[in-house]
Amino acid sequence: MAKIQRKAGILGLSGIIGDKAFRQLPDGRTIECKQPDFSNREFSQGQVDTQARFKRAVRYAREASKTQPLYAALAEGQPANAYNLALSDWFKPPVIHAIKWSKGSVRVTASDNILVTDVYIKILDGEGNVLEQGHARKVDPSYASEVWEYLSSTTGGTIEATACDLAGNSVKAVL
Repeated sequence: MAKIQRKAGILGLSGIIGDKAFRQLPDGRTIECKQPDFSNREFSQGQVDTQARFKRAVRYAREASKTQPLYAALAEGQPANAYNLALSDWFKPPVIHAIKWSKGSVRVTASDNILVTDVYIKILDGEGNVLEQGHARKVDPSYASEVWEYLSSTTGGTIEATACDLAGNSVKAVL
């Protein structure tokens, strides 16, 4: 590896010339090294799976950044653009923080890095049969609200809550 002095001809040089690669380091130095050879590279199954997952995320982000106005609105004045926000949303599912049942209602606190779009509630008996099910509604319809409420006529059982985000990710929690 050769270190290169700051000369006008190579100032800011990066890339490949012949079989040499030039790279800029964070501290401003330029280094010269041999061009990497990946011709015989074999990926593990985990790497192939990760690459396929990332391709699906990119496909989603390209489309959603153009069709979902929320991503563009959130990107205004931020360093990230709509595409970056859509990509991060695809990789981060929502989180259910709490489920509370009191006085005929089920309250679910759920959040996401962008937006929780839906919370679905199932109330099951001891044998796993569905007693009641339906969509919860936001307690406060503002964007920042994280509390969802489902009005129930059932007084007992197991609650299964599913939260979904704009990217189609979902997470399930049971109380």
